[in-house]
Amino acid sequence: MNFNDLNISDEIKKAIEDMGFTKLTPIQNNAIPEILKGKDIIGQAQTGSGKTLAFAIPIIEKIFIPDKSPQAIILCPTRELSMQVASEIEKIGSKIKKFKVLAVYGGQPIGKQTRVLKKGVHVVVGTPGRVIDHIQRGNLDLIGVESVVLDEADEMLEMGFREDIETILEKTPSQRQTLLFSATIPSEVRKIALTYQKNPEFIKIANKKKTVPKITQYSFKCDIKNKFIGLTKLIEAYDVKLALIFCNTKKSVDYVAKHLKKHDFKVDSLHGDMTQQTRDKVMNKFKNGNIKILVATDVAARGLDIADVEVIINYDVPQNRDDYIHRIGRTARAGKRGYAFTLVSKDELSRFNNIKKQNIGKIVEKEFPTLQEIEEIKIRKILKNANDLVNDGDLSKYLNYLKKEYNNDGLDIAAALLKMLLEN
Repeated sequence: MNFNDLNISDEIKKAIEDMGFTKLTPIQNNAIPEILKGKDIIGQAQTGSGKTLAFAIPIIEKIFIPDKSPQAIILCPTRELSMQVASEIEKIGSKIKKFKVLAVYGGQPIGKQTRVLKKGVHVVVGTPGRVIDHIQRGNLDLIGVESVVLDEADEMLEMGFREDIETILEKTPSQRQTLLFSATIPSEVRKIALTYQKNPEFIKIANKKKTVPKITQYSFKCDIKNKFIGLTKLIEAYDVKLALIFCNTKKSVDYVAKHLKKHDFKVDSLHGDMTQQTRDKVMNKFKNGNIKILVATDVAARGLDIADVEVIINYDVPQNRDDYIHRIGRTARAGKRGYAFTLVSKDELSRFNNIKKQNIGKIVEKEFPTLQEIEEIKIRKILKNANDLVNDGDLSKYLNYLKKEYNNDGLDIAAALLKMLLEN
């Protein structure tokens, strides 16, 4: 189905067209018509399936602009995802005059959020903790809420937000529409659905292709003491513009980032203990290319969507298949190719083998590149760039200079220049 086939306003259709979307994804195709009918939904779909548009389009379609009190609330597990969802909703509603959406999350001054809430917003997107904070302060009244969305419900419950979610749901009208989206449906998610939804329509999108086909996946076995050295070899050998390194703990993130800095790599880190201001600053540096390596934990990186990440490196083997899929899905965005490398120490081997068994695509086991191989890779890259210049660039000015100053065939001076580039 195309978006133009949907029974939605022309303003929303135009905004979606401007965003570059034409055809609906499976979750959108199945969920949007049912949500437009007013049904409660349980949508099971993986990261990157297009679920934000699946719930955002029907929610915006229902908004009554003259009423400036919140008519929809969307709960997300992290600040980053809250910001991303709010941004998508803002784009979808960009053609609707006076439509307002606000993201509320911890780590940002509460006063600024309070002022915007007092002026009036139609949709609130936020983390459960900060939403409750605003409710308790009297900044947020949910009496007019018609739609509640639990986005990445499994993540929220895993992070201990069950009590907060229930408190928020109990403060919304009983006749509300409740939409639940989750990559997995464990028992905790089922309990929430049974308690707070009315005859929900269950929509499951089969994840036939567990990974993006354009991701080349490699694993590298190593001793724990040699893991960092192996990491630096991979970074040098693949000479990437943007790389994202995943660690399982804050301690591991700090260790990797600190030692990469000592090796003069342009690197920064991202984990849950940082203030929101610091995290925003780091993200902007990564998006702008001011740093080329970002070291992060799973929770801190949830919701990241950066188009040009070329390489994902699992410095620590993730805890399960879903975390692995989520991590490697940060590369090969927008149809581009990408690499996913996993460093596997002996005590992680059993966990890694369990992940490999679960149909996640082909992972080729490789050896770390030797110093000689790294040098050869660098030389080939320099020569390729030079050859591209020969084919595309105007070199006459430089050729004339060399002819005047140098009478040989040029191979020895080319070799000297190559040596200078490699050893600089």
